[in-house]
Amino acid sequence: MRRSFVALAACLTLTACGGGTASEKTPGKADAAPAGQAASSSATLTIWADQKRSETLKPFAEAFAKENGIKAEVVVVAQNQQQTFVTASQAGKGPDVLVGAHDWIGNLVQNGLIEPIQMTEDQLSGYVDVARRAVTYDGQVYGVPYAVENLALYRNTDLAPEAPKTFDELVATGRKLKEAGKVKEIVGYPVSQQNGQSGDTYHMYPLYTSGGGYLFGTKSNGDPDPADLGVGTPASVAAFEKIAALGEKGAGALKRSFTSDNSAAMFAEGKTAFMVSGPWRLADVRTAGVKYDVTPVPPFKGGEPARSFVGVQAFFVASKGRNKALAQEFVTNTLASDDVAKALFDTEPRMPALKTALEYASAKDPDVAKFEAAAKDGVPLPAIPQMVAVWQPFNALIHSVVKGEPVEPAVKAAGKAIAEQLGQAG
Repeated sequence: MRRSFVALAACLTLTACGGGTASEKTPGKADAAPAGQAASSSATLTIWADQKRSETLKPFAEAFAKENGIKAEVVVVAQNQQQTFVTASQAGKGPDVLVGAHDWIGNLVQNGLIEPIQMTEDQLSGYVDVARRAVTYDGQVYGVPYAVENLALYRNTDLAPEAPKTFDELVATGRKLKEAGKVKEIVGYPVSQQNGQSGDTYHMYPLYTSGGGYLFGTKSNGDPDPADLGVGTPASVAAFEKIAALGEKGAGALKRSFTSDNSAAMFAEGKTAFMVSGPWRLADVRTAGVKYDVTPVPPFKGGEPARSFVGVQAFFVASKGRNKALAQEFVTNTLASDDVAKALFDTEPRMPALKTALEYASAKDPDVAKFEAAAKDGVPLPAIPQMVAVWQPFNALIHSVVKGEPVEPAVKAAGKAIAEQLGQAG
């Protein structure tokens, strides 16, 4: 999951994958029946997914369609999936089933665009706990989870044979290697998003939580509580003091020039012994031939656990779809199956959310179990709509602190900016 928390554009080219030769489509425009020909009375179940998942889901959709005497169409949505879905659905042109990230749920529910999923308790018990929590919003389940991803620590075992128990130990090891001329940087830790102009909240969250910070409190039902804002509190100041000590005017471990891409390049080229990233970097590391291990991001000495955000990919049923009953059956029976979960893993090796598929994946790839261990202290990326108020101020805060600007004023300014957007400033 390479996250870029920016506004989504509404334009997108879609490619239809269902039944025969692919054809180009424009979101928000319905297919017109040929002149003088009545539209078919047979229902067409429409599924939106990205390229990789579309190819994997197509045979399952076709089998479901044949069994139910309907048609099925899998449509590739290459980018800007959430905004395109919102726009098309509000115009009555959206799909029946959508594949996407769990943190879309709050926005989609707020706009009345997805339905609660009709799964039994027995079905839900088959999923790992963090995945169940991620797709549960305001006490209801809104998605069938299929994949889980989170951050972990990659370590070059030739350069650093032992996993550091604390982040302080990691920095000390990295510094010794740098002083010995064996590496160029202490750690490949993404501080900025790919444009280099904005901080990276997603990657910084483990250090922030280990330092004692949090974004939102938690309600009794487990949902994030936007009324309990953690940014701007003494605990958040203390957390950023620890981060500042690693920054450009401190240990030099964290630099604003570090992004996900160049951190990965540094690690692959042996220019650093450590990298904080997710399973999406496994292929790069393996291709580079680096001898590596994967362990949880270590905490600060004496600190709280370093909790990474956990992202969950899920299947949603569109509220404004034309075939909601069929969509519910397809999602809860076909897409929730062990066969689909295994096929999706084989297409792209991300940790399955279904326990039986997770066992299968762990047997095929030992790194899956390592990322599972790294996810144990993780928290689902908040799915509430109020998260939109966090990204820009928090990203700017990361840049200020890593640059070496005074911590407390920067943290308090970020907290005030978020509170104002939430209507809490007074």
